[in-house]
Amino acid sequence: MENKSKNANPKWTRIVYIIGVIASIAGILDPMEGSVVLMAGGLLLAISTYATKEKYWKLFLTTSIMMVVGVFFLFYFSSLGGFPPLSWWWSLLIMPYPIGWIMLIVTLIVRAVKLKKARKLLATS
Repeated sequence: MENKSKNANPKWTRIVYIIGVIASIAGILDPMEGSVVLMAGGLLLAISTYATKEKYWKLFLTTSIMMVVGVFFLFYFSSLGGFPPLSWWWSLLIMPYPIGWIMLIVTLIVRAVKLKKARKLLATS
């Protein structure tokens, strides 16, 4: 019975996960305007992994929050006319955005490798 409750909604979670992966990769084509797509992709990944009770959901949520904070400051500084009016040290507030995106991609790769190894072990058993 516990197994049924774990896999109660696998179809929608799989679809949301795939959309999140695509958005997380496609959003980097334009780092400024694509940042909104990247944030949405990270949040979709966090939601789908939380719903399926995966161990990576907290990491996906953390990377999403980092990207939201970094993108907020990116748009804020852009609305002020860019960085020259401000000290260059203020640009450090944008750093959670690229760091969060890199962490997101690394987590996706690690998850994919571990799933592949687990499937290989199941196939040989």
